[in-house]
Amino acid sequence: MNEKILTREQLKRRVEKWRRSGEKITLANGCFDVLHVGHVRYLHAAKELGGKLIVAVNSDESVRALKGDGRPHMPESERAEILAALADIDAVVVFSEPNVRELIREIHPDVQAKGTDYAAESVPEREVVMEFGGRVEIVGDPKDHSATEILRQMEQKRS
Repeated sequence: MNEKILTREQLKRRVEKWRRSGEKITLANGCFDVLHVGHVRYLHAAKELGGKLIVAVNSDESVRALKGDGRPHMPESERAEILAALADIDAVVVFSEPNVRELIREIHPDVQAKGTDYAAESVPEREVVMEFGGRVEIVGDPKDHSATEILRQMEQKRS
């Protein structure tokens, strides 16, 4: 198993170790069903905020709830493995809740990085991040890329 892919308990221990070493923690999250350049730019910008970058990946079940039947196209284990291969990412964890509020309560990130499809005020977990003294940062390029749109275009070409 990849040393960057962690269970929730392993992640909590890793975060504690990093904090003892003086590291800051940045959390990014998403489905990452079909990895595209928008994802890479978002994650790179999140890493540039400093410290260790943790990426929380929606479980297969939560992707289905968010995106509908037929999704995800790749199982959570493969999505996690692909993300863990990226140099900017220090840890990957799969979560099954509809959002990362509970994970935020567990690890208290210094920063939650969200993509440009959000405004800082519209981030669903914003209040929880702030409860623990963290902040929300909007990072990445404009939302010109979408896995849903890529998949729709692929389907149209096959038809």
